[in-house]
Amino acid sequence: MNLRVLTILILCLAATTLHAQDKNKIKFGKISKADFEPSVYSLDSNASAIVLADIGSSEFKGNSKGWFSLEYRFLRRARIINRKGYDIAEVEIPIYAEDALEEELEQLKAVTYNLENGQVVETKLDPKEGVFKTRISKNLVIKKFTFPNIKEGSIIEYEYKLVSDFLFNLQPWNFQGDYPILWSEYKVAMPQFFYYISLFQGYQPFFLNEHKDKVVTFSINEDANQVQGKMQTFSSGLTEFRWAMKDVPALKEEKFTSTLGNHVSRIEFQLAEYREPIHPRNIMGTWPDAMKRLLELDDFGRQLNQPNGFMNDLISELDVASGSDLEKAKKIYTWVRDNMTNSNYNSIYLGKPLRQVLKSKTGSVTEINLLLVAMLRKVGVRADPVLLSTRTHGWAYANYPMLARFNYVIVQMNDNGQKVYLDASDPRLGFGKLGLQLYNGHARVVSENVDSLTIDTDQLLEAKTVSTFISNDGKGGISGFTEQRLGYFESYALRQRIAQAGTKGHIDEVSRAFGSDVTVHDLVIDSLGNYDLPATVKFQFDMPREQADLVYLNPMFGEGWKENPFKAATRNYPVEMPYMVDETYLLRLDIPEGYEVDELPKQVKIKLNEEDEGNFEYLISAADGAISLRSRLRLNRSYFYPEEYNSLREFFNLVVKKHSEQIVLKKKK
Repeated sequence: MNLRVLTILILCLAATTLHAQDKNKIKFGKISKADFEPSVYSLDSNASAIVLADIGSSEFKGNSKGWFSLEYRFLRRARIINRKGYDIAEVEIPIYAEDALEEELEQLKAVTYNLENGQVVETKLDPKEGVFKTRISKNLVIKKFTFPNIKEGSIIEYEYKLVSDFLFNLQPWNFQGDYPILWSEYKVAMPQFFYYISLFQGYQPFFLNEHKDKVVTFSINEDANQVQGKMQTFSSGLTEFRWAMKDVPALKEEKFTSTLGNHVSRIEFQLAEYREPIHPRNIMGTWPDAMKRLLELDDFGRQLNQPNGFMNDLISELDVASGSDLEKAKKIYTWVRDNMTNSNYNSIYLGKPLRQVLKSKTGSVTEINLLLVAMLRKVGVRADPVLLSTRTHGWAYANYPMLARFNYVIVQMNDNGQKVYLDASDPRLGFGKLGLQLYNGHARVVSENVDSLTIDTDQLLEAKTVSTFISNDGKGGISGFTEQRLGYFESYALRQRIAQAGTKGHIDEVSRAFGSDVTVHDLVIDSLGNYDLPATVKFQFDMPREQADLVYLNPMFGEGWKENPFKAATRNYPVEMPYMVDETYLLRLDIPEGYEVDELPKQVKIKLNEEDEGNFEYLISAADGAISLRSRLRLNRSYFYPEEYNSLREFFNLVVKKHSEQIVLKKKK
């Protein structure tokens, strides 16, 4: 299991406490004038809406199809405080579908309550007219509606039942969301013959965490084709689980967050086994089982092993019959990257055969990278697909072969025992480089060896050095030269911007950073088209001659941290930076003719913590008619736990403060 996920589970379970049975009093339709009295709620006085209660349950029931169905019931009651909270009245209910069969939404009721002239007035949704259906994908349907007659102060309430024959789709439960929740409760009645792995995450403690064992009777119709089929009745153990949280704060996105989905307090389930008294069967299987199935699928591995004569002309054109594996791989990778157009990355499966992908020169991430695997194998280079999950998609679990956790496919090639990872779907990625979104922990090689990988942000160091030299030009003016040796990912972002806005757009951006009275010229970018290397930006600039008695200069000249990215006073989930950082800024400034130093910022050296996992130094001095500055910020970790947030925030407060301080020059008398 991903170490971070494991930590979350431990935190969650450690915070669990068992309380006496707590009866929740929320009943659908039971609204009184007293419910409208609070104008603010102590949990979050600035909330624009608040969930008064989320209550859900899941239960297994024998059906008339010879098997079992899942019945999921959900109730929400919420209060709209002001107009910014109107979006809580827009409801989407996800429904799983497979071929012509989909889960059945039943007993939907939705009511808006308003207090008018001292009376509670109801406005009901008409489910026949007000509910709309949208198919998102072959496996996902959304039914959505908007509450009628909402106003500031309205209470809205809805409930429904969802009946599912897809036993693997035992509904998850979010105890936390976009708005504060006063009460969140979920009950699951779990038979002993269905074994699910329960996956907890989040940082909020349980108010209730209870379970009760008992024996119940189940009945199923053995013959699904008969109206009056033979009923089978048997008894089995059942465990009733009840989880509840109260006064749960909203989860708000802050900077340096992969996805809030990784941190929301939540429980979800994975069907693992059938057990006695029904016929025992392993459902989830093992990683080797999952990889074997993938390799045999028509829309994944089978395409890699079919005759591929359609590649012959291209392979001949690329002239890769000779040379080392690395030389062959670079030629093939470059061709695929530069000639294929990426359409999407929302599936790990092929949507069309590789022959068609190559012919159309268009494909999804999976299609492009599986084509790359096939081409590399064609010329004898060992290559395999790798499954991973992007940062915005969430973490994948190392312990459990849950393929739905993955949404992206890259390539692993073997170069004399060294593993090289490739993504040819991104038109500006160099050979052996991956985009920041792909550094998200656990990944899995699709091969007989079933290797587990960790592709993590702590493997990345973004190093940047900026040198600025400013001198008197001998004509009464001031001129300067700057060289920015960028990190790889800042270089990638620069290439993206120049592709969209051109070099002039970047010159304008540099000029704005310096100030309106500075003229930037002779800008040169080295390695702009060489995606394997970081870029280096060089430019010259001219500054007007100062005439004032006192001159204030910020020696960072547009570089440095201008604001603290950690604005929130507290943070209840980790800081996930995209890489480790090493930023160095060097300045040599000739003191303008006729001036002398009146005041310099104070020097400082600080450590982030006792382990020196980050430090900042700001060293400035004046001698021989010139000012020298060295500023260096280093972080050799990218992931920080909630309890480390305050020290990280204070560290960056100091960095921002020092980078904003100014040199004061005065005219000589």
